[in-house]
Amino acid sequence: MISVSRRALQACTREALGNRCAPQIRCHRSFFTRLPHRSYSSSSPQSAVGVFTPKSAALFILTGLGLLWYFRQEKAKLIEQQEKERASKAYGRPMVGGPFSLTTHTGSTYTEQDLLGKWSLVYFGFTNCPDICPAELDKMGLFLNAAEKEHGMIFNPVFVSVDPARDSPARIAVYLKDFHPAFTGLVGSYQAVKAMCKAYRVYFSTPPNTKPEDDYLVDHSIFVYLMDPKGQFVEAFGQSVTIEEMLQKVHEEIEAWKPETG
Repeated sequence: MISVSRRALQACTREALGNRCAPQIRCHRSFFTRLPHRSYSSSSPQSAVGVFTPKSAALFILTGLGLLWYFRQEKAKLIEQQEKERASKAYGRPMVGGPFSLTTHTGSTYTEQDLLGKWSLVYFGFTNCPDICPAELDKMGLFLNAAEKEHGMIFNPVFVSVDPARDSPARIAVYLKDFHPAFTGLVGSYQAVKAMCKAYRVYFSTPPNTKPEDDYLVDHSIFVYLMDPKGQFVEAFGQSVTIEEMLQKVHEEIEAWKPETG
């Protein structure tokens, strides 16, 4: 510690701090002012760093609540989607099918009751069709060969003529010999055929002013209608649907049918 001599202090005191002592005192004061000044914090830096501060705790709680809300919303969406699927399956089927009465290619009466008990595949066409109808009936035959191996004899293929003016039961019987032996051919009066087509939402149109002996084509819808053993509509397979796709869809429907019917 720096000290001032006693003689200097006494001299300054006697002369009331005259001009001779001022520089010396200023010198000592200037020395003291050069000492470094340190400021000390009242708290340690470690005390500002906590493992679980109030801010992080609040953030953690908010994140947890957000995740809880998110998962509840997703669960609610899943349940809603499942309910929609069940409702669509139970109530969302198109109104396809209904009562009808036609004549088979063997001359017997055939109604909607004859579709019950098996999985029916119903196709509308005519025997003079040059290419589309034979191709679709061939595809149905290949489907039946594969499906019967997997599921047994539970299918009922039906061919309905939309050309009643030319397609007699006998003519249909000859025509069906080229296709799968399980086919049942149906025909009736123009009004009876029209009524069934309306029930199945099938479009067909015969050129106007035609005679049975004329060579003409009938424009018609190209679908294979799958009906379940209760006679209810399941699916309509278009011309572009492959045999593999038909087999997959029918397999799914049969598997779903088993729990429902026991």
